[in-house]
Amino acid sequence: MKLNRRQLLLSGSALLPLPQTVLAQPKPIRILVGFPPGGATDAIARAVADKLPTLLGQPVIVDNKPGVGGRMAADMLLAAPADGLTFMVAPNATPTFQMLVFKDQLKWNILKDFVPVASFASYPLGMGVATKLGVNNAREFVEWVRKNPGKASYGTPGLGGQNAFLGVQFAKAAGIELPVTPYKGSPPMVTDLVGGHVPSAISLLDGMMAHHRAGKIRIIGVFSKERSPLMPDIPTFAEQGIDVTSGEGWTGIWAKAGTPKAEVQRMEKAIQQVLQLPEVKEVMSQRLLVHPVFRNGAELDALQRAELAHWEPIIKASGFKPE
Repeated sequence: MKLNRRQLLLSGSALLPLPQTVLAQPKPIRILVGFPPGGATDAIARAVADKLPTLLGQPVIVDNKPGVGGRMAADMLLAAPADGLTFMVAPNATPTFQMLVFKDQLKWNILKDFVPVASFASYPLGMGVATKLGVNNAREFVEWVRKNPGKASYGTPGLGGQNAFLGVQFAKAAGIELPVTPYKGSPPMVTDLVGGHVPSAISLLDGMMAHHRAGKIRIIGVFSKERSPLMPDIPTFAEQGIDVTSGEGWTGIWAKAGTPKAEVQRMEKAIQQVLQLPEVKEVMSQRLLVHPVFRNGAELDALQRAELAHWEPIIKASGFKPE
């Protein structure tokens, strides 16, 4: 069969190279989050990640890999190529408490296998109590515990994390016995707190503040050195005479060791720019109840090293043994 001139031209064009703009589509960046969709870490990560494509000029995908306190995501980052296309967002529970509590079970060392890129949120951790206790502050709660030794406990979203060890510090500073009741995450713990099934709980405040404002629970204090400007009516435990001030949480982002420095710095700069956007500041401070605080890679490195040094003797002294 003979082809006419138009058909020959069309068939020949199929062999021509595609324009460079089509061939050079940038590969997506994957941000691993070791916690479920809808949780606090996921929400913080997405508040930042949603604005990154415009600044980086390429797609950004948040990939949730929940499990073992963020360890699943860290394992995947370790296995990924160090090419600047894979990062991990995690709260300080992963680099600090996974390292100190579960170090014999880990495939990675946060200081050797990963590169700190930036941190972009900080937040106080606090304690809420059930309204049926009839207490309004930390001192009243301590007295209630002393009068109800068989009923007293505090809930935490899991064992071996910052929340659990803050409870240990609180009990020691107050001179009371306060057993821990672990939960599989914050939502079921807060549900039990509202229902009065657990007398107290330690966690991020985003899941508790709405119930506090509705009068369904009472947040009696935060474990930070100063009151949070996001909730200035809630006192610190230190100002109530219970000196526990190591309850500041934070969220950061890491790359795999060996990632080109230019790629690390590009992500660091983009995150700094995202945190300057008014809409991001509003979402983080008003809806998520976290401070949009930027720290560069060097500052994040110093922060995680200082936190490891602070918590290591506390965890050793607690005698906690992971299962």
